[in-house]
Parts: sequence; structure tokens; C-alpha cells
Amino acid sequence: MIDATVVGSGPNGLAAAVTLARAGLSVRVLEKAPTIGGGTRTLELTLPGFRHDVCSAVHPAAIASPFFRAFGLTDKVPFIVPEISYAHPLDNGEAGIAWRDLDRTVDGLGIDGRAWRSLFAPLVERVAAVTAFTGNQLLRMPDSIPAAILYGLRVLEHGSPLGNARFREAAAPALLAGVAAHAIGRMPSLAAGGAGLLLGTHGHAGGWGYPVGGSQAIADALAADLLAHGGTIEVNTEVTSPGDLEPSRVTLLDTSPEFLAHFGGDRLPARYRRALSRYRRGAGIAKVDFALSAPVPWTNELVRTAATVHLGGTREEIARSENAVQAGAHPDNPYVLVTQPSIHDSTRAPEGKHTLWAYIHVPRNSTVDPTEMVINQIERFAPGFRDVILASASRTARDVAAFNPNDVGGEMSGGEVTLAQLIKRPVVGITPWRTPVEGLYLCSAATPPGPAVHGMNGWYAARLALADRFGIRDTPLR
Repeated sequence: MIDATVVGSGPNGLAAAVTLARAGLSVRVLEKAPTIGGGTRTLELTLPGFRHDVCSAVHPAAIASPFFRAFGLTDKVPFIVPEISYAHPLDNGEAGIAWRDLDRTVDGLGIDGRAWRSLFAPLVERVAAVTAFTGNQLLRMPDSIPAAILYGLRVLEHGSPLGNARFREAAAPALLAGVAAHAIGRMPSLAAGGAGLLLGTHGHAGGWGYPVGGSQAIADALAADLLAHGGTIEVNTEVTSPGDLEPSRVTLLDTSPEFLAHFGGDRLPARYRRALSRYRRGAGIAKVDFALSAPVPWTNELVRTAATVHLGGTREEIARSENAVQAGAHPDNPYVLVTQPSIHDSTRAPEGKHTLWAYIHVPRNSTVDPTEMVINQIERFAPGFRDVILASASRTARDVAAFNPNDVGGEMSGGEVTLAQLIKRPVVGITPWRTPVEGLYLCSAATPPGPAVHGMNGWYAARLALADRFGIRDTPLR
């Protein structure tokens, strides 16, 4: 009998597998797709030689993650960390620029610079404690109560209509709105405010970096470590029920709660199944990848070198767009999240050519092709963009769901990101990774601390399984 089976090879499944293997267990990972990585896959989607990240592309959470720091990710995979973490163009040719250097950001924001410093400097100074608090479970006592209080008070401010009170001009509020919209939810809200502040803090601390060669490099590094410690990986292997698995002492599912409910079936108590059935899903995404003959011709030259670009206009415009999606509509001028990694990473495209990655938020299960909406919004801030397009490949929300079963309805956050559902993920409890079935654990983004490529969900689930089933508490990667 094998010690542990992990179903799903996303970053959380691989993080769990590495943790278990390093503890000396025999570990097998099963993956339905022909390639590993889940949301950290990189494929040729447009033309030969153009390498596109299928889902996640820029990884501030990976750089800051306690798991990946313990794993030594940046020693195994070279990361590019641009000087500009994120940028937000405006219609007048100006742009909000979030430099990794906080002082440089402050200088560029004019009369709002001082307010930006007062907002972020205390969080940047306490970034390790803030990361530990947000990367844990909200039901647990924080390691640093002062840092948790500081962060919490700012979330209350920026998750409410008061979020604009510090600022007088357009750039700083737009910068905050663009980063908060990563939460894919109502704006303003506590969840969006919290996500924006956390990502903004990382932007001035470790930066918003991405691995050379694409997100696949993260999955490959985890897989190599697993294999080096005796683990195995099987692709093209679909699992639908316990009968598809060989016996093992523990099973960890890097899957959706919906899959857990089906997989566990009658072995799960009725009360637990009802709790899983009440788990809420958020809006979806629709994505477009472009092969380009030249860099995007941004009106503001500084935008070109940013790790990520947020499009959508002012804070108010972005809020209208995001709230329309929450109401089930497709906004005419959507919020667009854009990255152009080939500006800094020559491995992504043939010499002189470029790749561009972009997505918008849409209602769940949308079948609307986002290509024209994305092109129009980029053209708004980069006239002539159409002229440099060589090819494009799009995915509707329904296509996204078909490609990765964890992205139910095209939603890529593992479940709606709200304050309530950060506590109930997928159920309320001190150890939500553990299910009522002995030896069965959930380790996906539907568990604390939620979405992003940080591996923490898998790490927590694996450490719990090691303590529960094997009596191992002094775990590796601690």
C-alpha cells in the first residue's frame, strides 16, 4: 500500500506531494490532463514559438509565500522582477505607476504621494507579519496582533466607500482599484480592499515577478523535487471515485468542493455534504492570448515595462464594470488585466516578437468571446495595437472550465472571494483541510488561505495529514 495519493497536479497538489515525500512517505500524484501544473501551465496557444501562460502569469504570492521560501523556489527557478510592479493608464496619457521602490512611486503620484506612503509604508515594513496573517486561516490567532490590526483597519477603510478619502487626484485611486479588482468581486468590498492592499504591499516589498520560461517552471520545479524524493506522477489519469485509486493511507484532493462531494459520496455525512452544496462560486474569466510583431504601443512609455497592466479607466469606471459582472452582465468597457512577459523574458517568443496575455471578468459560464472587447480596451490606451497582432487565441468562461475542471463555470479563484467565504472555505472549522472521511483531505484553493500560486493550501493539508495519520509533526519545509 502506498502512503499518499494526491489527485491533481496544480501548485497546491504538488506542494502537498513535495511536503509528504520529503517526510519520507511514498507519494503518487495523479493528473487528468496530459501535462502537469493546473493553473501553472505554459503552452503554445497562438503560433509556434510563442509561449503563453494558460492561467496565472505574474506571481507576487509565490515570491512572498512561506512555503515557497522554505522550498527555495527562487533558488531553483530564475525569476524576473521588473522595477514596475503594476501600472494603470488613464485616458489623458498619464498613468499611475506602482514602482517596487515605494519612494519612487510616491514621487510620481504628486499631491497624493504622501497619502500613498502613509497607506503602504507601515504594511511594507511589516510585510512578513502581514503575509503570515493573510496566508493563514482567519479563525486562528495571528502571529503578530499589531500587524493584523494595522492591516485590518486599512481593509475596513479601502473596502468601503471611504476608500477614496485619502486621495485628491485620479491616478492613486485608479491604481488601488486596478489591484483590488484581482479579487473578482463587488467593489467596494472588504475582500476586494484586502486583496488590493495585500498585492499592493507585495508590489513594494518583494515585487511582482514571474519565472523565466513561464509559470510551467514553477510546476516543473515542484515535480522535479517530488521525483528526487521518490514520488511518482501519472498524467492522462482521470479519477472520479475512490475505486479509481489503488489503496493508500491518505488521499489529498487538489480539486473543487464539487468533486469532493461526488468523490466522497455517502461516506461523507449528510450535514457535511449540505455544507459543500452551499459553497458559493464567483464570476468567471474570459481570456485572450496574442502573438505580436512588436511591443504594445502604450501611449505612456512607462507602462511598457510593468509586470502587470490594469485597464479600465478611473476607480469609478472599474467599480461599475466589476459590479455589472456581479449582476450578471457583460460590461461594454471591461476591466482588463494584461501582462507582456516577453518584454523582459526573451524565451517567450521568437526574436523580435512578443506575447501578450489578457483576461476580463464575465458572468459564470459565459460563452462570450472576449477578443474584441480586450482589443478595444487596449487600443484605448495604446492606439495602433491592432496593427501589431499576428494571431490570437481566446477562451470563453465555459472554455476555461472545460480546460481545467477546478475552474467551475470559468471561475479561477476556487470559490467566491468574500470575507464570509474566507472563513468558510469550504466549511467553517479550525482544520477545514480535513474531511469527515478518515484519511481524506482537501488541499485546493477552496481551502484556506484561498487563491493564488503560493502552495500554502497544499502545505497546510499535507502537514495536517502527516500529524493525523503518521504522527509526524516536525515536518520538512517548516
